[in-house]
Amino acid sequence: MASSYILNGAETLTFSKGRAPIGLAFKGPSLNGICLPMIGSISVTGGSIRAKTLVPRCSLSSSRPASQPRFIQHKKEAFWFYRFLSIVYDHVINPGHWTEDMRDEALEPADLYDPRLKVVDVGGGTGFTTLGIIKHIHPKNVTILDQSPHQLEKAKQKEELKECTIIEGDAEDLPFPTDSVDRYISAGSIEYWPDPQRGIKEAYRVLKLGGLACIIGPVYPTFWLSRFFADMWMLFPKEEEYIEWFKKAGFKDVKLKRIGPKWYRGVRRHGLIMGCSVTGVKRESGDSPLQLGPIAEDVSKPVNPFTFALRFILGTIAATYYVLVPIYMWIKDQIVPKGQPI
Repeated sequence: MASSYILNGAETLTFSKGRAPIGLAFKGPSLNGICLPMIGSISVTGGSIRAKTLVPRCSLSSSRPASQPRFIQHKKEAFWFYRFLSIVYDHVINPGHWTEDMRDEALEPADLYDPRLKVVDVGGGTGFTTLGIIKHIHPKNVTILDQSPHQLEKAKQKEELKECTIIEGDAEDLPFPTDSVDRYISAGSIEYWPDPQRGIKEAYRVLKLGGLACIIGPVYPTFWLSRFFADMWMLFPKEEEYIEWFKKAGFKDVKLKRIGPKWYRGVRRHGLIMGCSVTGVKRESGDSPLQLGPIAEDVSKPVNPFTFALRFILGTIAATYYVLVPIYMWIKDQIVPKGQPI
């Protein structure tokens, strides 16, 4: 039986044999749609694990309660959001949230051991994550998919990615055959999926037997003000939600690795745009055993222009908060003596 463990620095959680760990955002041997998040430390004595519960129960859901409108967690709003963000994405957004060191660390669990592996980078955008992938995989074996032509245009301008296949597409309805790729990688995309469970189900479908999915994304904040803006902006999943989605889709050997900017010194209370790397292995060929209804969001359906504009503006304002957070944390890192909490 595999055990759960926490390390200072990079932290990896291992899940096997249908058991969820006790001690970090879980309660009991299984989730079953209900979780009891926990924070604090784990103590191991004589082979037993004890954990202290510090926060109340929560339920797992991808729905949007009234208190969490997530104004940019819609395909149309996300399309226009990146229409403008693509201009400064690599030079303004990435340095504060998604550095090269973070990227390389987050991709380690993807096990890109053979340059001949066939890889899809879903939500690949400007190709920043793809640049990390082609350090290990030959570019001709890599496909970049994104719904934003403006982001993909930036990827096409990168000389290193000239041999990659670059296509527009929907993460919840991938244009790839079942059992067709060796690695599915998606970084900084799940937060814009209206139905993340469907997107992870699609990841399972397109992977070959023994293939591995690696999703890198945000984590939910605990600080009240950061929670407010996170709920206004987009989806910030809890760590246990990632695990639940992977397991429901049929993945085995699910693991979660924590990541974050070095100047945060491990602080996670404000949430992170790139806060964890989650992996799972496909152990049976074919489609996912999970059955879902029709796609919830119809992008061809007309929307009220006033409603759309209001959502877009409010979501963009909320996003501005998370442009400022890494600057705030960097200043604290410079002021507070090393070795002291910030």
